[in-house]
Amino acid sequence: MLAQIQVSPRPSGTDDDRYAYVDAAIAVIQQSGLVYEVGAMGTTIQGTPDQLWPLLRAVHEATVQAGASAVSSVIKVGQGKDDAGPTIQDLVGKFRA
Repeated sequence: MLAQIQVSPRPSGTDDDRYAYVDAAIAVIQQSGLVYEVGAMGTTIQGTPDQLWPLLRAVHEATVQAGASAVSSVIKVGQGKDDAGPTIQDLVGKFRA
């Protein structure tokens, strides 16, 4: 399964660290041990449904736990019938230098 999440905390960070609350969300993904790819407009994560659904919630909530006053998240999920759908590499590997 692939999921992409874009968190939009308000504010996005602090005076000293412009993207501190976004970084807190990405840190949760990094700590998951799953394959992921950070993009300019969201992060794509690869894993099983049992791994990804709770992780998506944790990523969303991490922004508020880090100090944001509010957050909106946009989530895209793609899943194959047998959970052996395409990987991140399958979809974007040919476009990498």
